[in-house]
Amino acid sequence: MADPQHSPTRHFIVLTTLVPFGATLLLLAALILTATVIGLTLATPLFLIFSPILLPAALVVGLAVAGFLTSGAFGITSLSSFAWLASYLRRSRLPHHHKSPPPDIATDQAADTLAQNPQETSQEAQEEAAPKAKEGPKRDQ
Repeated sequence: MADPQHSPTRHFIVLTTLVPFGATLLLLAALILTATVIGLTLATPLFLIFSPILLPAALVVGLAVAGFLTSGAFGITSLSSFAWLASYLRRSRLPHHHKSPPPDIATDQAADTLAQNPQETSQEAQEEAAPKAKEGPKRDQ
């Protein structure tokens, strides 16, 4: 049995579809090229006559567009910098709950918790926490 990808019928269908499509695109390309050449031929004398006005005008418009784009880029950069700075300062003023306390403070806090809630803890945990709860929290200065 023949491969359906290489059958003559498939080739014929592909050719009858692509040849008119390609020919239409080629005709449109030729028409657009012809119209462009005619338009450029007619506009060239006008460009030469008005060149003392058009060149400075194009330069002014180009510089104005560059100025607006640069101004916008600097504005966006400054706003994002201020937003980052505000976020950084806000984070530096907040207490750091996500960081774990030093080991001696964590041990003291655990001992205080165990001493305050004896019914929820096991007998072993109560025995370990009792001496630390009596001593009180240690604070290094």
